[in-house]
Amino acid sequence: MIRSLGGKTPKIHPTAFVSEAAYVVGDVEIGEGSSILPGTIIRGNHHKITIGKYVNIQDNCVIHSDAPALFGDYVTLGHHVICHSTTVEEYCLLGNGAVVNGDAVIRHHSVVAAGSVVLERADFPPNSFIVGAPAGVKSQTSERHIKMIEGVANGYHKVGQLFKSDGLEDADRDDFNS
Repeated sequence: MIRSLGGKTPKIHPTAFVSEAAYVVGDVEIGEGSSILPGTIIRGNHHKITIGKYVNIQDNCVIHSDAPALFGDYVTLGHHVICHSTTVEEYCLLGNGAVVNGDAVIRHHSVVAAGSVVLERADFPPNSFIVGAPAGVKSQTSERHIKMIEGVANGYHKVGQLFKSDGLEDADRDDFNS
């Protein structure tokens, strides 16, 4: 379901997929080729949430922020991620069940391991492999991590396009080109 709130309507690129079972409300922009899967909630009621190109947000994620939030290109949020950060730069992966708290910044080519809990206002450098509760940098991302990030982003783009081609998206959308 795509909903306007306070005069703000989500803007969705025509090539993006937003599941009919997702809830996207308010000041949200979703970029080219991105996929928003069932059960996801993206709530832009206080500040704008910008989702870049080829981002995939998997089942049952929650995204909200107390400041403008940016998700760079080729970002993956695994199943059931709760993300309240202000910045997740390009080519990052937030593993299944990760929690990223308010005003956190995840720099490019980083991985937040499944189940990790990133504390408020944490700011991790590029190429970080982030693990634990509370989360900290365990090591730098390896070539294997980078290939995984790229592979997951490309794979989920194809999943979103399959769902889109079978008509499983919300038809009530304000595309960039409309």
